[in-house]
Amino acid sequence: MRLLIVEDEKRLATSLARGLAAEGFVVETVHDGAEGLDRALGGEFDLIVLDIMLPGMNGYRVCASLRAAGDDTPILMLTAKDGEYDEAEGLDTGADDYLTKPFSYVVLVARIRALLRRRTRGAAPAIALGDLVVDPAARRVFRGDAEVELTAKEFAVLEHLAANAGRVVSKTQIMEAVWDFAYDGDPNIVEVYVSALRRKLDVPFGRRSITTVRGAGYRLARDGGA
Repeated sequence: MRLLIVEDEKRLATSLARGLAAEGFVVETVHDGAEGLDRALGGEFDLIVLDIMLPGMNGYRVCASLRAAGDDTPILMLTAKDGEYDEAEGLDTGADDYLTKPFSYVVLVARIRALLRRRTRGAAPAIALGDLVVDPAARRVFRGDAEVELTAKEFAVLEHLAANAGRVVSKTQIMEAVWDFAYDGDPNIVEVYVSALRRKLDVPFGRRSITTVRGAGYRLARDGGA
C-alpha cells in the first residue's frame, strides 16, 4: 500500500513516514500544498494523509482540486484546528476522515487501515494459487486450512509476487513496490524476505512455491508450488 503524506511540519512528517514504513506501507512525503497536489495527481497512491494548514495551497483546496480532477483516493485530513465547522468544511471538500492534532499515532494507523479496508471492499477476490491463498484486503495468507502468520513486509513481498504469479519479478521491481522510494540500503534485503517466505510457506508443507531465476529475479508458481 502506497501512502502520500502532505505535511509542512517536517519533523512530524518524518516521524509518521518512519512509523508507517515500519507498518509495511510505502510512504512518500511532501511539505507544501502545491507540491502535494502535483504529486498526488502524478502518482498512484492508496491513501493521502493531508494537513490543512499548508503553505502555498491549503489542504481544503488540495482536496477539492483532487476531487474535481476525478481522483477518489481516500484522504485523511490532519489539522491543529478544532471544531465541528472545520471538520465539516474538510468533509465537504471531499475528505474521507478527519483527525485533530495532537493525535495518537495508534489512532492514526487505525483510521488509515479502516479507510483502506473500505476502499478494498468489492475489490478483486483473494488470489488463489493452488492451496496457497493470499487475501490482500484482509492481509491474511493460508496454506489449505492453515493460516500462515507473516510480518507486514513479508506479506507485501508475497502480495507483489502473487499479483505477478508465473512471471519473473526482479529485485528492483520488488524494491520499488514494497520499500520506500528513498530506501538506499542493500538490495539483497529482498533475499532475506524471500528466504523467510520459503521457511513459512514451503518448508512446513513440503512445497516449493518461489523459485530463483538466476540473474533475473524470482517467480511464484501459479499452482502455489503444489
